[in-house]
This record gives sequence, C-alpha cells and structure tokens, in this order.
Amino acid sequence: MSMATMETAGRNGVFKKSVVNGNVTVVDQMKNGLVSQVTRSRVKFAEQTMKLKDRSARISNGRLKPKQMSVKSTQTASGGFHVHEPEHNGYGSDMPDRDNIPQSQLVYAPPSRLKKYLVALRPWSLSASFTPVSLGFVLAHKTVGEFSICLYVITCLTALSVHAAGNLVNTYFDFCKGVDSKKSDDRTLVDRILHPNDVAKFGAFFYVMGCVGFLLLTWMSPSKLEHGALLYFGGLSSSFLYTGGLGLKYIALGDIAIFLTFGPLTVMFSYLAQAGELSFVPLIYAIPLALNTEAVLHANNSRDMDTDREAGIITFAILIGPTLSYIVFVLLLFVPYICFVLMGVHCSAWMFLPVVSIPKAFEAERLFREHKMRHLPQHVAKLNLALGVLYTISCFAAKKGVLPHL
Repeated sequence: MSMATMETAGRNGVFKKSVVNGNVTVVDQMKNGLVSQVTRSRVKFAEQTMKLKDRSARISNGRLKPKQMSVKSTQTASGGFHVHEPEHNGYGSDMPDRDNIPQSQLVYAPPSRLKKYLVALRPWSLSASFTPVSLGFVLAHKTVGEFSICLYVITCLTALSVHAAGNLVNTYFDFCKGVDSKKSDDRTLVDRILHPNDVAKFGAFFYVMGCVGFLLLTWMSPSKLEHGALLYFGGLSSSFLYTGGLGLKYIALGDIAIFLTFGPLTVMFSYLAQAGELSFVPLIYAIPLALNTEAVLHANNSRDMDTDREAGIITFAILIGPTLSYIVFVLLLFVPYICFVLMGVHCSAWMFLPVVSIPKAFEAERLFREHKMRHLPQHVAKLNLALGVLYTISCFAAKKGVLPHL
C-alpha cells in the first residue's frame, strides 16, 4: 500500500488530500464552512486528473495493464469526494470524453502573445496592399520589360508594413475615441487582449519597418528619391490620418483616402519602384482594383453604422443612409467587372479572367441585402484578393502592345 499527502489551494481554502493505492480522497478542508458546489466540481476534476496521471505513469512503467474501468465518486462524511477508478478506453488514455466534462470544469487557454499581435494586425485586410503592388510591377514589366524579384519583395513588405501600422493606429484611436465597443468587430483593446501602449508601440514598429523598406528601395530602385518620397510619405500620412490626427474616417472622408491610397497611389508607387519613372497610365489600370478595395471599407462602415452613430462620428455610410449605402456597395462590386468585360472585348481575351470571381461578388451582395453583415468585410476581402490576383495574371498574360498605353 502506498500513501502520499498533498495540499491543493482552491478558491474556498486549502484542501489536504491523501493518495492510497492510487485512490484520491479529500480527508480535510482547512477552512470553516461547507464546500461550495463550484469548489466541489473543481476538487473532483483535480482529483480525477491527478489519478489519471498516476495511472498513466504506472501503465508506462509496465506495473499496470490497461483495463476497462468506470468513473464513480462518492461523497464522504467530511464533505469531500472519494474518486474510484475511471473507465479506461483500452488505448492507454484515461481522460474522460471532452463532451461529457461540465462547462464549469473546462479550462480556458488564453491566446499566446504572438497570436494576440497577429489578431490586432487584421491580416485578412492586408490583401489590399499586396494586390496593387503586384499589379504595379506587372504594368512596369509590360512597359520596360524588366521584373526584379528583389524589388518586388521589398516593395510588398514596405506597403504591408505601412498598412499594418495603419490598422494598429485605427485600433488605437477608435478605442481612445470610444468608437469600439463590445459590439465592434475589432475588440483588441475592448477585450483587453492587448494594452493600448502595446498597440501604439507595435504600430510605431511597423512604421519604422516601412521606412527601412523605403530606404532600401531608394538605394536599389532606378527611381528618383523625390518621386518615391512623395508617394511613400503620401501613403504613410494617409494611413495615419485615417483615424489619427485629422481623423478622416470620423468626418466622412475616410473612403476617399482609402480609395486613393490602396488604388492609384500604391499601384503608382510600385510601378515607380520597377520602372524608375512616373506615369499616369497605372492610375487608369488601378481604378477597378481600387473600387473593389473600397467595397471592403464600405461594407465595414455600413455594418457599423449604428455603433458609429452612437459614438458621435460620421462615416460616408451614415451620411448617405442604408438605402444609398446598398446602391453604392453594388456599384463598387460590379463596376470593376464591367471594366474587365470592356477590356476583354476591345483589348485582350485574358481580361475576361477576373470575371471568374463574380460569384463571390453576388454572394457579397446577397449578404448585404439580407443584412447578414457580421463577416461581410472579410468576405469582400477574400473577393478582393481573388479579383486582384486574377487581374494581375490577366495583365501579365496579355501580349505586349494589346493593352492601351503599355
């Protein structure tokens, strides 16, 4: 017979336990009063866990063979529980079925610090920076006949860094101004997943990373410093001023800033990094992609109209109302496809390729119309990624000279 004694701290006091031949019994509670039902459940679960670990150790040492057992417990006169052998599943695991464990006994595992930061970045939205950079490089390749993988990667990382910093700035100022609440989609600070200072420092880190990327581009790219600086710091300022400083989002100007930043400006910046010269041609090709990117933001603001109105801010969606917001959303979704069809008819059949993604656009329209908008921005972001990639492939596959001005 083996016996061991241990003490376990619980919410209602310290419990002394003895282990006799592997059976755990609560023999005393070192606190006056009855054991509450919650404490009993926790003690019982802790006893079973300790018992199962002991049994697993004896099985692994060859001192005990797996056998069928049943979970039983009886309440002792002292108010504790006597736990008998649990049922064994025959495969060396004594853990009870997870579905049969009471909710009060389940242990919440908080997310890791890395996961917290990744959630704060809103990675589902970063396609809005990746696709215009790709499109700009392909357009530059059609113009100058060169494509530098190294420049492409650095430009992508630079744009993604500024975009990530902008997301964090948005999270910080929305929380400080009372815009975010328990009903909001972004609850990084509301649920105290991160501290506001952590978000601010994380945003500053990505702005620094973006500046490092820009410095590398000025060294490696054939573009002029003043041209690159104009476009880069224009985009950086827009990402900050969206909610910081002027707070363009709060005065119904955020949509214009996003349309220009994640469309013409980013496409032109990446075009400049590869081609080394400014051109207004990328602005024309950026319009379909910019419209679809704006649909992501408009879906987000349309969904949050009530909470934004309660917070005292005015977004474009609030300004025009629900009905016109729906009409604008439909135009943002389907006008790009009209552009692709026209380009397919008059330029190259490859331009029909992005139309393959139109079922996702119809699905997004249905979700908006039926007011199922909780995850609509993420759905439109997936559409944005698919449309952007297909559009880029179309421009790359089209023969040189068939696309206007390229």
